[in-house]
Amino acid sequence: MGIDSGTEHGTEPGPGTDPEAEADQAAPTRGDLAELRELTTELTRFMLAYKFATDEMMTKINILKEEFASIHDYSPIEHVNSRLKTPEGILKKAVRKGCPLVLDDIRAQIQDIAGIRITCSFISDTYRILDMLTSQLDVTVLEVKDYIAAPKPNGYKSLHLIVDIPVFLSDRVDEVTVEIQIRTVAMDFWASLEHKIYYKYHGAVPVDLVGDLKQAADAANRLDLKMEGLHDQVLAMEPDGSGETHLLEIAGLSQLALPEGLLAAIGRARAAESAPVTEPEDEDETEAEATG
Repeated sequence: MGIDSGTEHGTEPGPGTDPEAEADQAAPTRGDLAELRELTTELTRFMLAYKFATDEMMTKINILKEEFASIHDYSPIEHVNSRLKTPEGILKKAVRKGCPLVLDDIRAQIQDIAGIRITCSFISDTYRILDMLTSQLDVTVLEVKDYIAAPKPNGYKSLHLIVDIPVFLSDRVDEVTVEIQIRTVAMDFWASLEHKIYYKYHGAVPVDLVGDLKQAADAANRLDLKMEGLHDQVLAMEPDGSGETHLLEIAGLSQLALPEGLLAAIGRARAAESAPVTEPEDEDETEAEATG
C-alpha cells in the first residue's frame, strides 16, 4: 500500500494547522530575495576577479613565449595551462583548513584558487622564467618555494610562487593572488603520474609503490641534467649568431611580415644616421687657396 500524503488523497489537515500560514512562511520574502541577489553578485565578483587575474598572468606569459619564438633561437616555455578552482572545490578546501566561510577569510587563507603551470625544457629555463615574471613591476611576489633545489621527500620537484597582481574592475582595483608552478617536462610527467596514483589509492599509497616513485623521480632528475648538458654542448659548438632567427620568419604573425625592400631601406637609413658628418669647408679659405 502507498503512503497517504494528506490532502493529496482527500485527507483534511490536522487540527491546529493553517495551510495559508505555512505557505506564507515557506515563501521567500522580499528581503530574502534581495540578500540572495547581493550574495550572488558578491560571489560572482569574487570568482571573476580570480579569472581576470589568471587572464592577466596568462597574457604576460604568452607575450614572453611569442617574443622568444619570434626573435630568439628557442623559447624556454614549452607549454602553459591554467585552472580555476570551482566554488565547490573552494568550499571543500576551506572546510579542510578550518577557514571561516567568509569571502575575505577565504581570500586571505586560500592562495591557490587561481593556478598556472609553466612547463620548460631545461632546469635553467625554470629559473629564467621565474626571474622574468617576478621582475615585472605590477607583479608582487608573496612567496617562492624552490622544490627543485630542495625536493619533497617523495621526489617532487617544481618551483612554486604566489604572486599578487592588480585587477582593474569598473568600480575598484582588487589585489588578487595567483599560484604559479614552473617545472621541466620530466618533472611534469612525474608529477602527473604521482597525482594519479595518489588519488587512485586515496592517499594511502603502498610503501613499495612510494619507493618506486622516488626512484622514478631520481631517474627524471638524471634525465634533466643529461639533456641540459647535451643542450649546452650544442650551443657551445654553434658559431656566434648562427642560432638567430631571420626577421622575416615571425612565427604565426603573417600580418607582420617584413618585405626585403623595407628591411633594405631601413638598413640604409640607419647606416646614414651612423655615418660621420663632414663639416663644409669655409668659403673664404677655399677662394684663397684657389687664387694662391
